[in-house]
Amino acid sequence: MILPSQQIAALIEAGRVRVAPPVPLAPGEILPQTLQPASLDLTLGRRAYRMRASFLPGAGGRVADGIEALHLHEIDLDAGAVLETGCIYLIELRETLDLPDHVSALANPKSSTGRLDVFARAIGEASDRFDALPAGYRGPLWLEVAPRTFPVLVRTGDRLSQIRFRDAPPAPLHRQTVSLDLSPEAPVVGYRARRHSGLVDLRGIGAHAALDYWEPVRLTNGGLILEPEEFYILASREAVEIPVGQAAEMAPIDTEIGEFRAHYAGFFDPGFGVASAGGEGSRAVLEVRGRDVPFLLSHGQPVAHLVFEALTEEPTDLYGANGSSYQAQGLRLSKHFRD
Repeated sequence: MILPSQQIAALIEAGRVRVAPPVPLAPGEILPQTLQPASLDLTLGRRAYRMRASFLPGAGGRVADGIEALHLHEIDLDAGAVLETGCIYLIELRETLDLPDHVSALANPKSSTGRLDVFARAIGEASDRFDALPAGYRGPLWLEVAPRTFPVLVRTGDRLSQIRFRDAPPAPLHRQTVSLDLSPEAPVVGYRARRHSGLVDLRGIGAHAALDYWEPVRLTNGGLILEPEEFYILASREAVEIPVGQAAEMAPIDTEIGEFRAHYAGFFDPGFGVASAGGEGSRAVLEVRGRDVPFLLSHGQPVAHLVFEALTEEPTDLYGANGSSYQAQGLRLSKHFRD
């Protein structure tokens, strides 16, 4: 079962999750709230390393040894740095864990990270899996970051990933199939990323002209033909509602459903899509990449599952209660882009 915000706050208060103090901001800069209804945003530290390859330290291994063997150079993020497409970076995170023996943790990219096609996954000391920290984990955290489409400007304190905590092994409650909304009546059914666009400033909320980075997609031949290695933003046909006492994660429906894959940054906090929190009619946004050969997608085609899991208790705040960029969303680019 997943811990809600008040229990995460208790872990922080007890020193079991150590959160660094806020970073200095330039005038007018605003960073979002770190603690979410059932998750905690992870923040980038000062040191980043340009890596030759990805790696996992494995049982008994140290992240520092992998950095020593594979890094090309060190980068200071305090003044900001551009992470280039096609490159791999390993960035220290400002949070550290000292988890109780019955509490494990699982990380995933934030929604905005997925919609920018930035590949991000967390590792810890002795990790043999990405984004998964075992019960009782004690130590620092690192984030592997690989921009796929847009170069991104990042600084110390920026948020690309989030972490949630479990006090028992996962026990899914149920699944909801998610299919594509490619309705012939819609003037635009998605967006395809423009290659060789400018950089995206992660603190530039609404600061980037959408059409400089994205091409609106319209249907042809009754469907949408994915081009190999092109990146698309699409939306679900179904409205999504996450009950107050539950959370959900997007998962592949089948690895053999066709020549494409979804990034699936999606972790859905309690209250997403709930009418009382202002989210009635919310859709899931899907980050989709074509693979190998052109592939035709059709309206209503199943592409993923939402896997629901119970919380240990209801959170004190719901998703969207204090404002959100994605509550009540339809087809929606990341919050960095304006119409």
